[in-house]
Amino acid sequence: MKFLGFLTSRIIKALIVVLGVVIINFFLIRLAPGDPAAVLAGQSGASDPAYVEQLREEFGLDKPVLVQLGVYLSGVVQLDLGYSYRNNMPVLTLIVQRIPATLLLMFCAFLFSLVLGVLLGVVAANARYSRRRRWLDNIVMAVSLLLYATPLFWLALMAILLFSVVLGWLPGFGMETVGAGFTGWAYIQDIALHLVLPTVTLGCFFMAMYVMLTRASMLEVINMDFVKTARAKGVAPNTIIRRHVLRNALLPVITFAGIQLGQMAGGAVLTETVFAWPGIGRLMFDALLQRDYQLLLGVFLVTSFMVVVFNLLTDVVYRFVDPRIAAGAQPGGVQ
Repeated sequence: MKFLGFLTSRIIKALIVVLGVVIINFFLIRLAPGDPAAVLAGQSGASDPAYVEQLREEFGLDKPVLVQLGVYLSGVVQLDLGYSYRNNMPVLTLIVQRIPATLLLMFCAFLFSLVLGVLLGVVAANARYSRRRRWLDNIVMAVSLLLYATPLFWLALMAILLFSVVLGWLPGFGMETVGAGFTGWAYIQDIALHLVLPTVTLGCFFMAMYVMLTRASMLEVINMDFVKTARAKGVAPNTIIRRHVLRNALLPVITFAGIQLGQMAGGAVLTETVFAWPGIGRLMFDALLQRDYQLLLGVFLVTSFMVVVFNLLTDVVYRFVDPRIAAGAQPGGVQ
């Protein structure tokens, strides 16, 4: 019952946050320079003021802003995110077509950064604590800081030049080979090859943060009394690291992982644009250039909903990882 009450309260708060994000994004889009009706009229080669006014009426831009907000919110409740006149199809249909590619990229980049980041963080902490292999800790931290300081777009471009143009090992653009007609296992392999460079590029930045966070957490936990007690009882060093140190050190990592998933949705915009990956990040960039406000609002809504869901899942996982949270106590022991 406690868990059900916790989940219910979190869902209600999540819905309130999504509603607030939708309203704020709506007003921010309306404050942005440029008239979508004028842009669409210019692209069609017609600059007649009467035609522009007709388009404004068709888009509902001639109504007061609060009326437009009410119409938009009523449509969101009915899962109607509007119509993209630039793409000639409903916004929800466009997003549903693109979101699997973004989720695939985010999931692979998340696993890559989390697994490799935690592993290298453990290696660096062990090397630092042993005092005999500090050179290994210095190398891991130097590489992590370098990746953290490297701009994402520059890393993406260098990866394309090196592994696609110069070496020819991996495809540099798109999600699949156009016109190849692969099916079955060959199709999966083709997508996997196209996924390597975007995944590594997007995951390297977050991997560096996981390395530094895991290392700092382990060095803090490894000097605590319960670890010293386990070592005095003769528990094997690997068991101490795995069961006592790493389990407690992962708590802040799990907290950061939920935040990182939301940040990946923003990082995917750059990655998808550079690698021509057909996800909602690329869709958002195109909608911004085309002043397709309905599509832009729809992408903002979906990405904010994804961030809220990821944070909700993080809260649930945290309660299972740390029993003190489920019991109603804070990590420091304060009720």
